[in-house]
Amino acid sequence: MAKSGKRAGGKRAPGARKAPGGSLLRESKVERRTKETSVHAVLNLDAASAPDVATPIPFLSHMLEAFACHGRFGLGIRAEGDVHVDPHHLMEDCGMVLGSAIAAAIGESPGILRAGCFSFPMDGSLAHAAIDLCGRPNLIWTAELGKEPIGGTPPGLFRDFFKGLADALRATIHIEVRYKDNDHHAVEAVFKAFGRALRTAVSPAAAGTVLSTKGVIDD
Repeated sequence: MAKSGKRAGGKRAPGARKAPGGSLLRESKVERRTKETSVHAVLNLDAASAPDVATPIPFLSHMLEAFACHGRFGLGIRAEGDVHVDPHHLMEDCGMVLGSAIAAAIGESPGILRAGCFSFPMDGSLAHAAIDLCGRPNLIWTAELGKEPIGGTPPGLFRDFFKGLADALRATIHIEVRYKDNDHHAVEAVFKAFGRALRTAVSPAAAGTVLSTKGVIDD
């Protein structure tokens, strides 16, 4: 992206840097601490590794692992929070920190493909994710989920996760569940589809290319 701008509150390490030999290493560390939560993320966009995720919301941890696995990202997340009050705070903050980590890892690196989309099936469910790293935060969520918890997690909180992510990343994200056999499969398909869509969006374009007719990515 042309400018990374301000993201969600917290400390961020620099993004893309030169490795020996001149190749770019697109990685970041982001930490966010509030009176309600503490979230620390380490992300590498180009070196896949076994996900290392620990949160007090087991189903969220599982979804983050699925995202990293199918996106081929190196991801580590440590999160704590007041889930005994309401898991909303931690879900939203994890989304914000992941969005900030992606933005920081992209940093001022040369051109990327910017947009990507993917449809992922999981048994009787099909989810579609599309993303544009355009500098304008927007979430379109058309995933009709039930009210029963998924692994103890209220289904509505997954929209909050992606809203926090879209805002921090300053990206337009569309999430759609086209049909489902159950909510577990639907949400898991969403995270896998999003990982694959993001993998395309952050893939390098020709050096120095800015995929915009304006020549810049909007602030």
